[in-house]
Amino acid sequence: MSEDHDGRRRRGIGYGIAAYGLWGAVPIFWPLVKQAGALEILAHRIIWSLVICVLLLLTVVPRGWWARIGTRRHLPMLAAAACVVSVNWGTYIWAVNHGHVVETSLGYYINPILSILVGVIFLRERMYALQWVCVGLAALAVVILTFDYGRPPWIALTLAISFATYGVLKKRLNAGAVDTLTVESAILTPVALGYLLYLQLNGTLTFGHLGWGHSLLLMAAGIVTVVPLLFFAAAATRLPLSTLGLLQYIAPTLQFLLGVLYFGEHMSPARWIGFALVWLALVILTADGIRRAQSNRRTPEVVAEPV
Repeated sequence: MSEDHDGRRRRGIGYGIAAYGLWGAVPIFWPLVKQAGALEILAHRIIWSLVICVLLLLTVVPRGWWARIGTRRHLPMLAAAACVVSVNWGTYIWAVNHGHVVETSLGYYINPILSILVGVIFLRERMYALQWVCVGLAALAVVILTFDYGRPPWIALTLAISFATYGVLKKRLNAGAVDTLTVESAILTPVALGYLLYLQLNGTLTFGHLGWGHSLLLMAAGIVTVVPLLFFAAAATRLPLSTLGLLQYIAPTLQFLLGVLYFGEHMSPARWIGFALVWLALVILTADGIRRAQSNRRTPEVVAEPV
C-alpha cells in the first residue's frame, strides 16, 4: 500500500510539474502567431479548444456530465466564467506579444493573495492576521510598481482579478475541468466565429492566408490550452491541495524568468522591490497555509489553474 501511495504521489507531482511547467512556458508560443493579433489568436484558442474538448468528451469523459452541469443554476455561472476567462486569455495574449511578460507573471503571483480577498467578499471566508499582512505587502508592491511604471500595473491586476473571479465561479460549480471548459468554449465560439468572419470580410484574416505553418500554429492554440489542463486534472486527483499550492508558483516563476532572461525585459530597482514584496507575501502565505494544514488536516490555499 505504501509503494502504491508513493507511486501515485510521484506521478501526481510529475503531472503537476508538467501542467505548471507548460503554463509557464506558454509565453514562448504566442509570439509565433503574433501576426494574427491578440483577438484573432483568442478566437482560435476558443474554437480549437472546443474541438479538442468535444473529442475528449466523446472518448474519455464519463457519460452523464451534462446532467451534472447543464442546469439552470449552473449555466449562468458557466456563461459568466466564459466571459471572465475570455478577458483573462485575451489580456494575457496581448501582454505577451507586446513585451509585458514580467507583468503577466506578477498577475499570477498575486492571484493567490487576491483570491483571499475574493473569498472574503463573495464566500464570506475569514481572514487571519498573517493573511492581512500578505494583502498589505501586495498592496504596497502595487503602489511601488504604479510609480515605477507611471501607471497602475493594469495587466497584472486584470489577470489576477479575472482569474480570481474565475476561480470562485469554478469553485461554486464544483465540476470537471474538461466538461466545464467545453461548455465555456461552446458559449464563446459563436462570437469567435463571428469575429473571424468579420476579419475575412475585411480582408484582414490571417488564418489560411499566411501559409499552412501559420494556420497550424493557430489551430495548436487549442492544444496549448487543453493539454496543461489535462495534466492539472491528473495531478489534482493524486495530490493534496497543499502540494498543488506549492507547485502553482512554477508557472509565474518561469514566466518571470522568460521575461527577464529570454525576452530581455527591463527590471528597474523599484520593480525588484515590488516583486520582492510580493515574493515575501507568498512565502508568508505558503508557510502559514502549511502550518494550518498540518494542524487542521486541511489546507486553505488557493490552487491556481493558469489560463
